[in-house]
Formats: sequence, structure tokens, C-alpha cells
Amino acid sequence: MATYKCFSCEKVIKKEYIKKKIRCPYCGSKILYKPRDVETIIKAD
Repeated sequence: MATYKCFSCEKVIKKEYIKKKIRCPYCGSKILYKPRDVETIIKAD
């Protein structure tokens, strides 16, 4: 299940809440993002 995090307070927000409003229920911020589980490694040539 996809989860989102608030950019301001860093709390996890479930996908079900995002369907109703695009706003953090804890602090009211409108900036949310999906945290990545896998790190991307870039090698310089």
C-alpha cells in the first residue's frame, strides 16, 4: 500500500486520506511526497 509523507512535519499519511483531501491532517501542509524504499546509486564515469 502506498504511503505519503508530509514535507513539513514528516508524519506518514495513508493513501485513503489523500483521496479525500490533498492536505496533511496533522499540520495542514499541502506538500506531500512518496518516500522511496530503494536507494538509487549513480556512478560517475
